[in-house]
Amino acid sequence: MIMSILQFGCGNMGGAMLKGWLAGGFAPQSFTIVDPYLETAPAGVRLLGAAPEGEGAFEVVLLGFKPQQLPDAARAIAPSIGPQTLLLSILAGVDIATLRSHFPLARAIVRVMPNLAAALGKSPIALVGDADEAARAQSDALMAPLGQAEWLSDEDQMDLVTALAGSGPAFVYRFIDALAQGAAELGLPRDQADRLALSMVEGAAMLAAGSDHAPAELARRVASPGGVTQVGIDVLDADDRLVSLMTDTLRGARDRSAEMTRQAQAKT
Repeated sequence: MIMSILQFGCGNMGGAMLKGWLAGGFAPQSFTIVDPYLETAPAGVRLLGAAPEGEGAFEVVLLGFKPQQLPDAARAIAPSIGPQTLLLSILAGVDIATLRSHFPLARAIVRVMPNLAAALGKSPIALVGDADEAARAQSDALMAPLGQAEWLSDEDQMDLVTALAGSGPAFVYRFIDALAQGAAELGLPRDQADRLALSMVEGAAMLAAGSDHAPAELARRVASPGGVTQVGIDVLDADDRLVSLMTDTLRGARDRSAEMTRQAQAKT
């Protein structure tokens, strides 16, 4: 598939998306990357240190730099955006109205919240935007190689989705580490506990992803009344401690995201 896709910023997240697109069959010639700090790009991908000049509007423009850079960057980006451009933004905290104020000519503007698993085609992806049916279909096609896309009904939900889908991998990594640490404290060598915990979570996630049953039902099916697994689940469920912990975790991350959104709006 060959399109004209202009990507401003190719850091960790932008790089993961580019990797996912290329692995998903997008032609390298589709991409122009603007990143003054990137030394090399994948074969066939054009790399520029500054915004292209005199080339007109691109079909798709992705904003992937730091949110606070938007006011200065917008002037250089604007000539690449026209009435046929789908503008995608992964700028945390920058709302649709702010993006529209900087890029009034864009055909559609869509905020995108993926995570680094986009490189593997396994990212949850939240979408919300100022987009008609055709622009949504185009956005879905662009996200398909990166993972599972979900359209939000309200832009205000983006802060919570940032906590769940964006920050969530870090919470899972801490859970894996805690499992291994607990096993080590109870007698397993730490390196062996690390390998077993990681392998277990990988397999469990794959089984859950391929199952028609909800995770809670899968847990019930693994456990037998009075058995080993049920005793462990009873510990997790006592006083709703696990649900309370995760609710507090997501609330804290969501509230910080909302605070960053307000700060970004004040600066842009």
